[in-house]
Amino acid sequence: MMDQSAGRDRSIQRIIIIEGLANLTILFAKLAVGLSTRSLAVLGDAVHSLTDVANNIVAWIVVRHSAQPADRRHPYGHRKFETLAVFGLAALLTVLAFELALRAVRRETVEVSQNAWGLGIMLGVLCVNIGISSWQRYWARRLHSDILLADANHTLADVLTTVVVIAGWQLSALGFPWLDTLCAIGVAAVILYLAFGLFKRALPVLLDEMAIEPEQLIDEVQEVPGVRGVERVRSRWIGPSLAVDMVINVDACLTTAEAHEITDAVEALLEERFDVRDISIHVEPH
Repeated sequence: MMDQSAGRDRSIQRIIIIEGLANLTILFAKLAVGLSTRSLAVLGDAVHSLTDVANNIVAWIVVRHSAQPADRRHPYGHRKFETLAVFGLAALLTVLAFELALRAVRRETVEVSQNAWGLGIMLGVLCVNIGISSWQRYWARRLHSDILLADANHTLADVLTTVVVIAGWQLSALGFPWLDTLCAIGVAAVILYLAFGLFKRALPVLLDEMAIEPEQLIDEVQEVPGVRGVERVRSRWIGPSLAVDMVINVDACLTTAEAHEITDAVEALLEERFDVRDISIHVEPH
């Protein structure tokens, strides 16, 4: 299990590195277009790409740290650092949405120039971001990684932002800046929706919300031979992993070894039915 977890963490780190290199290339491409066309929208998008590179660096450090085993100060491990990073990315998306909306409302008329190679580069950037977002979403589901899913949503927000930037660049040159403003506000609303979805994934983990309905756990465990009853039941998420602790009642006449066998059976059930990896069971005589 440890080898499988370590392999998963290495895969996530490798994906983040690849995305970081792609974002660095995109940064230089946007910077070249922005400087050559004097488009403030494109230059602003280049600055946003710089924050993307910084996010990739932070995400890589967080995943590397969260992969460390449990220690004295963190007996449940470091997996919540990954969830905390998801919360941070959701907050960043929220800020990005408001920034995009404010920039659209307060946009000043700027004389910009057009050129075919610049437009071609920006469309290429758009295609690359779409590919990265789809690729990350695929691996996020395969590796059950919230931080990759959060980063995929952030890249999707980049796609929408780039669409607005290209539209603003072209429409401003044609004399229709108000259409770009309307489009930008709509994109900001979509980004807020993506951020809301990430908050919904991160907050239950950070606040130790129950991961499995207690009644469902009780019904399953009571079917184990030798279990007379189930009392306190608690469950929560530790990063992508489930943790459960409970109190079970067994016959008071059983030996310690026999009670231990029943506990082993309960643990095996929880691992098989609910994929629980952190289990703590207290036995009470009935």
